[in-house]
Amino acid sequence: MELIENIKQIKRPFKNAVITIGNFDGVHKGHQSLFGQVMEKARQINGTSVAMTFDPHPLKALGIKGPSLITRRDQKVELIEQCGLDVLLCIPFDKAFAAITAHDFIEKILVNKIGMKAIIIGEDYSFGKGRQGNIEFLKKEEDRLGFKTIVAPWINNTDSDHERISSTIIRKIVMDGKVDQAMKYLGRHYQIRGKVIKGRKRGGSQLGFPTANIKLHDELCPKLGVYAVNVETSKGNFWGVANIGFSPTFGDQMFTIEVHILDFSHDIYNTRIRVNMVKKLRDEKKFSCIQELSKQIEEDIKIAKDILEKNGYS
Repeated sequence: MELIENIKQIKRPFKNAVITIGNFDGVHKGHQSLFGQVMEKARQINGTSVAMTFDPHPLKALGIKGPSLITRRDQKVELIEQCGLDVLLCIPFDKAFAAITAHDFIEKILVNKIGMKAIIIGEDYSFGKGRQGNIEFLKKEEDRLGFKTIVAPWINNTDSDHERISSTIIRKIVMDGKVDQAMKYLGRHYQIRGKVIKGRKRGGSQLGFPTANIKLHDELCPKLGVYAVNVETSKGNFWGVANIGFSPTFGDQMFTIEVHILDFSHDIYNTRIRVNMVKKLRDEKKFSCIQELSKQIEEDIKIAKDILEKNGYS
């Protein structure tokens, strides 16, 4: 997949470009279906499959508090590439870009610059200054500019014929701690990524369970609690138990994400790890003493091993 990070990098229009546009936060099953339709249409017209997304999120660029991200930029690019598209346009979004009118966006950027011959979008798609552009607007411009507008149907949750898969629903599921349910919408486990940082050095010395500590930036944070996780490290993939919260037993009220990686003895400070959130085990709890907490962690590990084995992790 070719990654283009600025419209100015496009030297000539792509051949028979078929494009879809959106934030694609989460790259969930609905997005994946949309990309599949783009690639199929491109195949039919011997063209180029293209997705356009934005960085940062348009709301944040306009000074409005945007949603916590299901997928940060690096993961979003990686997941879209895995879908098989030819080109990803990851365009910087700022106030100047937001000021482009719907008419100029279609004609000057999509058609003249990118070479759009077809656009595939969801039913509620809108664009341009003041969100003046929509499906009706696109269809009025088709004949004049020589492209086709295709409206993609919503993709529903496999357990419900009425629940549309959306980034909003996924955010709620994760914030509620129901990370095992996110698989139905994402097609994979919800994942936290981050660099391993120095912690308070009490996991190994006081509890007997050393932990890798990671810091979230603007990602979506699951509900506080203890989770069974699969951890991807530079040394391989391992089972683990993650605690998200404030460690109330110690009373210092410092928010942390601590991951105890099972059967692991490598030094991974300052390296990046990926933590796949498989299932919540319990809420965070204040214990009467460190020994009681340590005993509970032993039980958490036993339960996590059983869950991870049942989920096919070897």
